[in-house]
Amino acid sequence: MSESTLTAVELHAALRSGEISARETAEHFLSRIAERSDLGAFVTVTEDQALAEADGADAHLAALPPEQRSRPGALPALHGLPIAHKDLVEVAGAPTTRGTAALPHAIAEHDHPGVAVLRAAGTISLGKTQVPEFGLNSYSENLVAPPARNPLDPERTPGGSSGGSAAAVAAGLLPVAPGSDGGGSIRIPALACGLIGMKPGLGTVPTDVIGGRTDDFGAPRLAVSGPLARTAEDAALLFDAMTGSPRPALVAVHEADAVTGLRIGMSTASPFEAAHPTPLSPEALAAYEAAAAGLAARGHHVEEARIAYDPRYTEVFTSCWMAGLSLLDLTPEAEALLTPFTRTHRERAIATPREAHLRAAEELQGIAAGLRAEWRRYDVVLTPGLATLPPRIGAFMDLDAAADYRAQCEWTPFTSMVNVSGLPAIAVPMIEVPNPSGGGPLPMGAQLIGRPGSEPLLLQLAAQLTRG
Repeated sequence: MSESTLTAVELHAALRSGEISARETAEHFLSRIAERSDLGAFVTVTEDQALAEADGADAHLAALPPEQRSRPGALPALHGLPIAHKDLVEVAGAPTTRGTAALPHAIAEHDHPGVAVLRAAGTISLGKTQVPEFGLNSYSENLVAPPARNPLDPERTPGGSSGGSAAAVAAGLLPVAPGSDGGGSIRIPALACGLIGMKPGLGTVPTDVIGGRTDDFGAPRLAVSGPLARTAEDAALLFDAMTGSPRPALVAVHEADAVTGLRIGMSTASPFEAAHPTPLSPEALAAYEAAAAGLAARGHHVEEARIAYDPRYTEVFTSCWMAGLSLLDLTPEAEALLTPFTRTHRERAIATPREAHLRAAEELQGIAAGLRAEWRRYDVVLTPGLATLPPRIGAFMDLDAAADYRAQCEWTPFTSMVNVSGLPAIAVPMIEVPNPSGGGPLPMGAQLIGRPGSEPLLLQLAAQLTRG
């Protein structure tokens, strides 16, 4: 049995039974990481630390009589399961770069709260994965380490900001991975790499709101944590551990076939349209239509939805997205080490009066309420995923800051609005299409947006759409 051929749920069961040891599992995935270093998925690999933790997990299991291993609480929920964390969060014993050369890469003394939850659940971190600078971009390239590459076509981006994590899962370097999503940063890489990626609603993962539900200027807190996985079951397994729940999402996915009769509104409207066009490729439309047909075949009521978005969205969202850059405490020498994209947007944020940042935050709160009102007429809203196939490595960074940002918005016109709303959403791979550059096919997917607390339902729908 090869660990890479098992789903995370299957591997989880084998680890808990002792059929596979935590050490041999860690060694297998560490070997895979070394074999595919060309993907740039990892910035740091913590091999010695991971193997020591794996040995500890095996010792814990060996100390339990076999008849006690299945008892609730006898083993941590994800005993021995290898994962890795984005290089935006602290993992004790590993350096944190945040994707920037402008800050020191200090060795973390403590785990980020979300990391601590997964460590307590028994996961074993194999390292830190590649991200864009400060997690700002929808591609995972920076000035710190080689770019993360899409394992389905290494000349293309795996997306961002969870691009390193998505590339690792798609290439079999990890069974699953936690990501974070502030404007699509889980869903974009999932769609680019053919994975399932879920953005939970704000506060569903308790550690996401330790600092409150608004940012420093009063705008809705955008970033949340969620799973990247190859199957809906695997995503549910990790999601339950992230929330600290006793497996309700995984149980729900096992019962997915019973879900029918939902009212699903489908829409290709984007809030960016008022500022600039958001054209969709034939591949994007085909995946969207395949999702609509798949949901209808499951007995759901799928209908065209007339959804109107606030024409101020692009200006207000952009202002709030970049506002936090004005709070960075950087020396002139450090500022010179920022990417041109970050430096330009930081200069604009600093030049904006605080009163304007506060006003934009208040306006974004109003836009968020409007989004929730538009979507609540349906049980679920279906949108396309990405507007086109993943661009080539360097395609965004070759542009000036303004053109780069616009190109990102045009590639990902349906994701950031969900973060603004605070609602959950899931990205689901739907079809494979020919790669214009040659090589194997590339995935295209769709997005489902749910009501508050509907994460288990979204995972059920993902299971319905991806099961044979």
